[in-house]
Amino acid sequence: MDITATLNEIASLSVEDRIFLVQAILDSIAAEQVYPELTEAQGRELDARIKDFEMNPDNSLSWEEVRASIKRRQ
Repeated sequence: MDITATLNEIASLSVEDRIFLVQAILDSIAAEQVYPELTEAQGRELDARIKDFEMNPDNSLSWEEVRASIKRRQ
């Protein structure tokens, strides 16, 4: 596979089609249940976010609230 040619072909797709493609790729990875190891920085960031959530749960939004906020902006 020529990855450069594939990337050029992907770039020519509409934004909607590229988003669909990204979601399909992520779904295929999730289906295999193979996840890359977190980097040290990613692990620290995740730990910090979890700690912040545990200390300030009222500062968080549910997915439904986030989605509604995004839809209001469109």
